Amino acid sequence: MVHHSGSIQSFKQHKGMHTSISEILKEKSLKPSRRSLPCLAQSQTHPINLNHFLSVPLRPEPKPEVEGLSQSISTSCSLLPPQTEDSKDQYVEESEVSTCETRADEPFLLQKPVSRAKLEARTDSLQGKNPADSSGLFFRDGKKRIDYILVYKKSSPQVEKRCTFEKNLRAEGLMLEKEPSLTNNDIMFVKINVPWDTLCKYAEQMNIRMPFRKKCYFTDWKSKALGSRFHLRCRQMKSWLPRNPMKLDKEALPDLEETDCYTAPFSRARMHHFTINNRETFFSNSTRSRIVHHVLQRTKYEDGKSKLGINRLLGNSTYEAAFPPHEGGYKSRHPIKTHGPQNHRHLLYERWARWGIWYKYQPLDLIRRYFGEKIGLYFAWLGWYTGMLIPAALVGVFVFLYGLFTMDSSQVSKEICEANTTIMCPMCEETCEPWTLSDSCVYAKVTHLFDNGGTVFFAIFMAIWATVFLEFWKRRRAELTYDWDLIDWEEEEEELRPQFEAKYSRMERVNPISGKPEPFQPFSDKLSRLMVSVSGIFFMISLVLTAVFAVVVFRLIAMEKFASFNWYFVKKNWQFATSGTGVCINFMIIMSLNVVYEKVAYLLTNLEHPRTESEWENSFALKMFLFQFVNLNSSTFYIAFFLGRFAGRPGKYNKLFNRWRLEECHPSGCLIDLCLQMGVIMFFKQIWNNFMELGYPLLQNWWSRRKMKKGGGGGGQNVENKAQLPQWDKDWNLQPMNAHGLVDEYLEMVLQFGFTTIFVAAFPLAPLLALLNNIIEIRLDAYKFVTQWRRPMPARATDIGIWHGILEGIGVLAVITNAFVIAITSDYIPRFVYAFKYGPCVDKGHHHENECLRGYVNSSLSVFDMRDLKNSSQSIYCRYRDYRAPPWNSVPYEFTLQFWHVLAARLAFIIVFEHLVFGIKSFIAYLIPDMPKDLCDRMRREKYLMQEMMYEAELEHLQKERKKNGKRYHHEWP
Repeated sequence: MVHHSGSIQSFKQHKGMHTSISEILKEKSLKPSRRSLPCLAQSQTHPINLNHFLSVPLRPEPKPEVEGLSQSISTSCSLLPPQTEDSKDQYVEESEVSTCETRADEPFLLQKPVSRAKLEARTDSLQGKNPADSSGLFFRDGKKRIDYILVYKKSSPQVEKRCTFEKNLRAEGLMLEKEPSLTNNDIMFVKINVPWDTLCKYAEQMNIRMPFRKKCYFTDWKSKALGSRFHLRCRQMKSWLPRNPMKLDKEALPDLEETDCYTAPFSRARMHHFTINNRETFFSNSTRSRIVHHVLQRTKYEDGKSKLGINRLLGNSTYEAAFPPHEGGYKSRHPIKTHGPQNHRHLLYERWARWGIWYKYQPLDLIRRYFGEKIGLYFAWLGWYTGMLIPAALVGVFVFLYGLFTMDSSQVSKEICEANTTIMCPMCEETCEPWTLSDSCVYAKVTHLFDNGGTVFFAIFMAIWATVFLEFWKRRRAELTYDWDLIDWEEEEEELRPQFEAKYSRMERVNPISGKPEPFQPFSDKLSRLMVSVSGIFFMISLVLTAVFAVVVFRLIAMEKFASFNWYFVKKNWQFATSGTGVCINFMIIMSLNVVYEKVAYLLTNLEHPRTESEWENSFALKMFLFQFVNLNSSTFYIAFFLGRFAGRPGKYNKLFNRWRLEECHPSGCLIDLCLQMGVIMFFKQIWNNFMELGYPLLQNWWSRRKMKKGGGGGGQNVENKAQLPQWDKDWNLQPMNAHGLVDEYLEMVLQFGFTTIFVAAFPLAPLLALLNNIIEIRLDAYKFVTQWRRPMPARATDIGIWHGILEGIGVLAVITNAFVIAITSDYIPRFVYAFKYGPCVDKGHHHENECLRGYVNSSLSVFDMRDLKNSSQSIYCRYRDYRAPPWNSVPYEFTLQFWHVLAARLAFIIVFEHLVFGIKSFIAYLIPDMPKDLCDRMRREKYLMQEMMYEAELEHLQKERKKNGKRYHHEWP
C-alpha cells in the first residue's frame, strides 16, 4: 500500500499536479468554486437581526447523568384538566423527557460588526421576553425549534388514527408538542421537532449532501496563463462603467455573502469529515422540513400496507393541514437599512416581493434557501424568460410601428378607401343588401398594422429566438444545478410515492440500479390504466371541439344579424361586431371548461398510479397542458386556417345545416380576425389569472382576519392585534399553496409562451404584452409566496421537468404555424405573386412596392351577376373576394390561372420557410453547448479535489486514532 501511494505521488509530480490539499491551499486562488449551499454552520452572514432565536446565544445544556435511548412520556389521546382558568376547552399536552441529549455546542455568535444602535434596539426588543413567546418558532422550553406544524380539529372523529400516527412519529424519533389555537377553540396545533440523532439518521438515508470539512478553491489555469495584469486592466475598465441599477447591492443582501465549500452525502460513520460547529444550524430549516416531510409520508396510522402517509390523513380529514412554519413576520417596525432584517422572510419581502423593486434582479440564492430548489428553479426560469422577452418585444414594437407609419401610404389601403364605386355582394341572401367597399376603410388600415412587409422577418426572428431562449436556458440551468449542489441529486434521492408502494406492495422486483427489491406495476395493469387515461383525454378534447363548433355557429348567426342591423354604426362595422362578440363568448367558455379540465386531469393521473412524485407531476402537467392548449387555441386555429376557406361563391355558397352561410374573409384578408382573437384572449386571460393568483387569496385572508377579530369560527378569543398571535396561528390563517404545486404557475407561462410564438406573425405585440405581464407576474408571485401563502414544503428538483420538452415542442409547432399563417392567412403571398407576375412592374425592373401593387385590390376581386340569384331581378354586377372567371366568360365562375399561381407560391413558401428556419434552429442548437466549458472544467477539477480531500481526511482521522491508542504510525499511511 505504501508503494502504491508512492507511485501515485511520483505520477502526480510528473504531471505537475498537487500532491496534497495543503499545497493546493497555498496556491493563489483566482476563481472560487461558487456554491449556493455553503457551510451554513460556518457562514457568519445571517441577517443582522435574524430573528430572536439567532440573536440570542444558546446557553449550553448540562450533560445528563444517564445516557441512553430517548424516552417520551406523554399523555397522548387523553383529556387533561385545563391549564388556565380562562380556557374553556380541554386539550392534550405532550411532554418529552429525553435522557440522551448531548451537551449543546458553543453559542452561534455573529461575527459581523454591529453598531451600538443596532445592539441597543435588539436588546430593547428582547428585554423581558421569552424567545418562544416572542417569535412562536420554538417549543415551550424555548430551545427546541419547530420544524413542522400539523393542524387538526378536536371535533374530528378520527381520534384513533391520529393517536396511532403520532405514536408512530415518536417511535421514529420525532418530538411532538400540542398547542391550542388562540382564534378557534376547535383547532389544535401539533408542533414537531427533529432531534439531532433523528436528523442524522434520515439525512443519511435520504443521501442529503452536507458541507464537507475542508475547503479549497478552484484554480483557473486560463486566468493564470493570461496573467494578473490583464485582469487588473479589466477590473479598472469595469470600475469606470456606470453601475447596473438592476443588480442588488451586497449590503442589501448580507445573507448571501457566504463561504464556499464542497459537499458530500451525509454519513454518520464519517461525521468527522463534515463541518459541524453548531448542531442547531448545521441542517438548514428547509432541510429539516424535508426530513420531517419524508417521515410523515411513510408513517402508518393503521395496520395495513396502504394505511400510511400524511396525504391520506389530510384526505380523510384526520388532519386539516400540514406545513413548515414561516421564520417570523415579513414586516418590521424598524427600517431594514438601519436595523437589518429580522429573518429570511423579512429579507425576501424587502429585497424581492415589494413592488418598488420591480426592476431589480431576483435574489435566487435566498429564494432557494427559503423555499427550496424547486421553487427557486421556477423563479430562475421565469426571470430568464422575462429577460429574453425584451429583445423580442423591441423587434415586435418596431414591426408594429413600421405598419403604423406606412398605414396611410399603403397601396392596398388606399385602393380600398377610394373604392367608392365598387359594389360588394351582400353578406346574406335574404335581408342583406349590397355594400360599398370603401365602407371598410378603417378595417383595411387596421389590417395593415399587422400584415405588412415586416411580418415574415418577425416570424423568422421569433422562431430563432425560441431556440436561443431554450439553448441558453440549458446553460443557465447547468450553472444553477452546480451552484445549488444538484448535479447528482436525481439518481440519489428519487423516491417512490407512498400511494404506489401501498397499491403494488405485493408485487416486487429488483431495482436494476440499486439492486434492492421494490414494488412493481405489471405491464398489463399499466397499459390498461393508460388506455383509460388516453380515452379520457380524447373525450375531453372532443368536448373542446364541440364548444368551438358552437362558437362557429354563433358567429354565423351573429354575422347575418349584424349585417342587417337597424343601427347604421353596427351595420357598417359588422366585421368587428361579429369577431368581438365571438371572442368574448369564446373566452367565457374557455374559462368555464378550465375548471372541469383540472378535476378530470387529477382523476386520470391518480388512476394511472405513477411511480414517483416527478412522474405524477409530469403526467398531470401534460394532461393539463393538452386540455388547456386545445381549449385556448382551437378557435384560433379555426380563424387562422379555416375561416373563409370553404365559403363558396355568390349563388353557390356552402351552408351549415343548409341554413347558415359560412363566413368570408374581408377583402383585406383574415389576419385582423386572428389578431383580434389573440389580443382579447391574451389580455383578459392575464387579468383573470392575476386576479385569481393574488386577488382571491387577499380576499380569503381578509375574511379570515375579519372572523379572527370577531372571535368567530369556533368561539375563540377576540384577538385585536395580530402581532400577539404565535407564528403557527398566523400561518394557519394564511392560504395553502395550490394542491398541484407549481403546475398552475408553469402552465400559465407555457401557454403564454405558445401565444407569443405560435401565431406571432399575426400579432407582433404579443411579446410586449407577455413582457409587461411577466414583470408584474414575478413580483405578484413573490408577494403571494412570502405574504399570502403558507410556507410550502421545500422540495428539490434539477430542472423544470416536462415543461422543457413542451417548450421545445411549442418551438417546433411555432415554425409550422407561422409558415402557414404567412402563406395562407395573410395576403403576403397573393401580393407577392401579383407584384412579380401580374402587376405593372413585371417588365420594368424593380420599383417601389406601392407602384407594383397598383390595381391589386381589383385583381383580387371577382365579378358576380346579381341576376344569377334566384330571388333577384337586379341587373348589376357585384364583387367578391376570390380568383374566378367573370360571368361573361365561356366557363363562368371557374378558378383562374392566377389562383393556381398563388396556390403554388403558398406551398413553395411553406416548404422553403420551414426548411430554412429549421436549418437555422438546428445550427444554433449545435453551436451552443448545453454546459459552459469552464463549468465542465470546474466540475472535473472539483471531483479530483474531493477525492484527495476525503483521502487526507480519512488519513488524518486514522492517524489521530492510532496516536490516541499509543500505536506507532507512518507519515503516509497508518
